[in-house]
Amino acid sequence: MLYPIARSLLFRLDPETAHTLSLTALDQAARCGLVQPGHLVSTRPRTVMGLTFANPLGIAAGLDKNGTFIHGLAALGVGFIEVGTVTPRPQNGNPRPRVFRLPTVEGLINRLGFNNHGVAALVEQVRQRRPSALLGINIGKNFDTPMERAVEDYRSALIAVAPHADYVTVNISSPNTQNLRQLQGTEALPPLLRALHEERLRLVEDLGRPLPIAIKIAPDLTPAALTDIARILVEEHMDAVIATNTTITRDPVLHLPHGQEIGGLSGAPLHEKSLAVVAHLARTLDGALPIIGVGGITSAAQAQAMLTTGAQLIQVYTGLIYRGPDLIREILESDRPI
Repeated sequence: MLYPIARSLLFRLDPETAHTLSLTALDQAARCGLVQPGHLVSTRPRTVMGLTFANPLGIAAGLDKNGTFIHGLAALGVGFIEVGTVTPRPQNGNPRPRVFRLPTVEGLINRLGFNNHGVAALVEQVRQRRPSALLGINIGKNFDTPMERAVEDYRSALIAVAPHADYVTVNISSPNTQNLRQLQGTEALPPLLRALHEERLRLVEDLGRPLPIAIKIAPDLTPAALTDIARILVEEHMDAVIATNTTITRDPVLHLPHGQEIGGLSGAPLHEKSLAVVAHLARTLDGALPIIGVGGITSAAQAQAMLTTGAQLIQVYTGLIYRGPDLIREILESDRPI
């Protein structure tokens, strides 16, 4: 109820400053017991990727890149949290300004560039602050790692996070790391996934438990490319597909201030595009692989649309920036069960 007031103040600040300030406040409030999920966290459990989620609503990667705020995010009542994207080595990301609000359409453009403290720092955070919700860790490659050595970055990150993650997401779809999306192609994708699956088989022997791997894809792929990716994910023993990352298209926002900034567009303008990808994957996969739907969910109706279209789980990010914790409550307390 108070978030609209807080948002009016936060939106006077630089987006990254406001982001850190709001998550710090949430985390401190949770530590003091001022934010509690109550009955929300136990609503409508479901099993996906062999894991039992207390509810199908999660936090998307990017909101908490370094695992610093997982206690506060878990207190919102979500069924899972995905932290990252984390890279093997720390990196600063792209120069500022690199995040731009589009408030009239509840959108956001970012060109952050995998800014994070590195995998060792994230692992230490998670070790100290293990959340009550299930935890996914999203991994990527460093910007200065040549594409021909990308597999090495993903493999080393997988090894580092495996003991601390309920599942791992492989991010090959950010538009803000040069040439990263090439890894979605039919030549590059199979060897990458094969290497990760082989490494996963070695890891689970030591872990004594499964380690599901999800692949996060772009919303800008052609139907033919989506069909190819779906086939490859099944053939290479992946456990889920996350649809989608941000889009590089600008048609819905070109007329707006900052609408032509370089980067990935998220929020409400992305929703229909992500929904179309989920629908195509649902038809193509026909139950062979679970889908995690993310992209422009700013209401309970849009959350329901993702699930009805074919997603088994959903995630929010930009919607939280505009709607705050009320969005979580609205989705989980909706009259139409998610």
